[in-house]
Amino acid sequence: MTSPGKTMKNTLSTRRGANAALLAFFGAAALGVASPALAQARDPGAEAFVQAKAQRVITVLANKSMSDTQKKQIFHQAVDELADVPKITNFVLGKYARTITPDQRARFTPVFRTYAENVYQSRIDDYRGEQLKVTGSVVRKPGDVIVNSVISGGQLSQPVQVSWRVLGGGASWKVVDMQFKGIWLAITQQQDFVSTIDNAGGNIDVLISQLQKSGSGSSGRR
Repeated sequence: MTSPGKTMKNTLSTRRGANAALLAFFGAAALGVASPALAQARDPGAEAFVQAKAQRVITVLANKSMSDTQKKQIFHQAVDELADVPKITNFVLGKYARTITPDQRARFTPVFRTYAENVYQSRIDDYRGEQLKVTGSVVRKPGDVIVNSVISGGQLSQPVQVSWRVLGGGASWKVVDMQFKGIWLAITQQQDFVSTIDNAGGNIDVLISQLQKSGSGSSGRR
């Protein structure tokens, strides 16, 4: 992926930044980490949602029979079904979500999505698995659930534990954060983006410009 410049050197162009971007794409809302003290009963509905929707995303990305165009179209739809994209987009701006202008938001929203999708697909060789199995869940409070799962198969040498924070209920669940290797990645992505804007003196246009460059540089990469 093409390095977008000094302000992004230690964030978006690093492997940590890239991995945070692709996985934080499924994150949203600064909701904190689940406390064991709040653990209650499991939520079968939340578990079924993650099992179906997250598995679909993994299956699309691991499918070698589809063309890049087909994969991109189906992946885009699968992401909308799994994650609350508007909340994701707002969350990664951190404190700047309160000061971004309507014009900046209109420009930021599509470039962030393109960037995140391109990074996810460019790193597929690192994260491709063929099966996701939900192993349980913890209800923090009604409508707020941590769903635990294991991803295995594909190019993964050993199973990977992934937790999903979902909000909603009934037929309206959405993923709002994702824990991978012990890190809640939506928070990591927010820190990267806010740092970039801070380093630019609070100029959100700098982040938008860097995302445009990064998105175009990673587009189509495998």
